Amino acid sequence: MQLTRRNLLLLSTASVAATAMGAFPAFASLTDDEIAKLTGGANLGEGAITLTAPEIAENGNTVPIEVSAPGAIAITLFADGNPVPNVATFNFGPLSASRSASTRIRLAQTQNVVAIAKMEDGSFQKALANVKVTIGGCGG
Repeated sequence: MQLTRRNLLLLSTASVAATAMGAFPAFASLTDDEIAKLTGGANLGEGAITLTAPEIAENGNTVPIEVSAPGAIAITLFADGNPVPNVATFNFGPLSASRSASTRIRLAQTQNVVAIAKMEDGSFQKALANVKVTIGGCGG
């Protein structure tokens, strides 16, 4: 192969692209890292939190999500396919009438939405819903 400017440009571009692809961790591992930071590595229980999300979202720009966890002091939502997985955190005070919230989130693609509730006793509860997105909301 003759080393011309064009070949050198192609080789350097390919090597930069290959290096960059190896440097990005999978989005799911970013979510796992964020959950580990939030919980301090504590075990996650299931069943005390309810996550309601559509099975299929026509448009990823506005996906309705509802969470409810009686006895929770905070609920954090994660979307494991988004570039920034931490979507929202809801904090509840001792005088909160209900420990529930609803919002609309943006999803880039079909992915899991994860809700983590910190309970009054210091334990953590987890709920997960898979949402199939037909039109991505983050530039898709």
